[in-house]
Amino acid sequence: MNNEQKEALKTLKIARGQIEAAIRMLEEGRYCIDISNQIMAGQSLLKKSNLLILKQHMDHCVLEAYKNDDPEEKINEVIDILSKLLD
Repeated sequence: MNNEQKEALKTLKIARGQIEAAIRMLEEGRYCIDISNQIMAGQSLLKKSNLLILKQHMDHCVLEAYKNDDPEEKINEVIDILSKLLD
């Protein structure tokens, strides 16, 4: 596991904690704005971890495909995922 993957895993685990906290807050009937802030914190961490994974993909998979003169498939994968992120 490389550094980006380790950092993404760490960030995902923190996001899991944020989501679990939001669930508890809902179950406890806590204030809506506080719950919303908790959810947004989780979303932010999920975005961060996704960017780390995409960076790892670019740095390793796409670069390796480029070195082997076959980058088209990997580039198309990145374009597909970016189009999903922008929807």
